[in-house]
Amino acid sequence: MIKIRGLNKSFGKKHVLDDVNIDVYDGETLVIIGPSGTGKSILLKTIVGLVKPTSGSIIIDDMEIVSPSEKNIREIQKKMGYVFQEAALFDSLTVEENVAFGLRTLTKLGEGEIKQRVSQCLAMVGLKNVERLKPSSLSGGMKKRVGLARAIAYQPKYIFYDEPTTGLDPIMTDVISDLIINLRQYLKSTSIVVTHDMNAAYKVADRIIMLYKGKAVFTGTPRETKNTANEIVKQFISGSSKGPIETDRTFSEMEDL
Repeated sequence: MIKIRGLNKSFGKKHVLDDVNIDVYDGETLVIIGPSGTGKSILLKTIVGLVKPTSGSIIIDDMEIVSPSEKNIREIQKKMGYVFQEAALFDSLTVEENVAFGLRTLTKLGEGEIKQRVSQCLAMVGLKNVERLKPSSLSGGMKKRVGLARAIAYQPKYIFYDEPTTGLDPIMTDVISDLIINLRQYLKSTSIVVTHDMNAAYKVADRIIMLYKGKAVFTGTPRETKNTANEIVKQFISGSSKGPIETDRTFSEMEDL
């Protein structure tokens, strides 16, 4: 279980996370939605230790990770798999080397075991005979799946997805959503997914949380999200420009330019 209490993050005078309190239950997929710039990715990166919060507490498996010892943070990170928004593959490495990266740095597996694990993980995400290819020769969907394979290679307890379907067509988006569901069932993992894609959110989520101006303003099931009376959530999921969510510039302001 992940417990987030009173989490704040500021960059200078800009408050990105504002007293966020969230519980993530074992075995569930929690989806985080919200407008751009409202703190979703920063929250995810704070949980995995890539960003240090200004204040607050994050407890994973009864271990406080905001200021852990180096030994403790490595133990926690061994339980985590992270899928970056743009896949974040190493261009100079082959697909096999990319997927094996975490295995070589976080485990004591031998080279034979690593090669076998890499092949298994690539097969799980629907990729075969691509081990020798470089990322530059892969499509966007293939890169996303290689990123997934790398994230699950050391069979993590927690998998974090940062905009896993961004830039993909509707069919590949559905493929990635199915993979998220299947990987959770196969690995018995707990997942947090940050996304703008409501179709994907509804499909993979057990619960949905909406962040707005750094605060968690709504929590509910996909059905509760669809039927909510919360005006902020209603505007976001409908994609309307009319409502309480502030935009960078109104139409009337643009007319004055």
